[in-house]
Amino acid sequence: MESPCIQICVIEAADGLCRGCRRSRHEIARWTSYTDAERRRIMQELNTRGAPAGKGGALPDIP
Repeated sequence: MESPCIQICVIEAADGLCRGCRRSRHEIARWTSYTDAERRRIMQELNTRGAPAGKGGALPDIP
């Protein structure tokens, strides 16, 4: 099963998205129950959520 996870699992307080993959907690928790089409849709949406850590963006300091 394809996943955007890059093993940098920190939920950012500012936007509620994972620092590594840019998914929400809800999306992460339900990932294995989504259909292939739902996972593909979310993967496409991730492109508009900013650069994930290690994909062209620098890691911000962890408070």
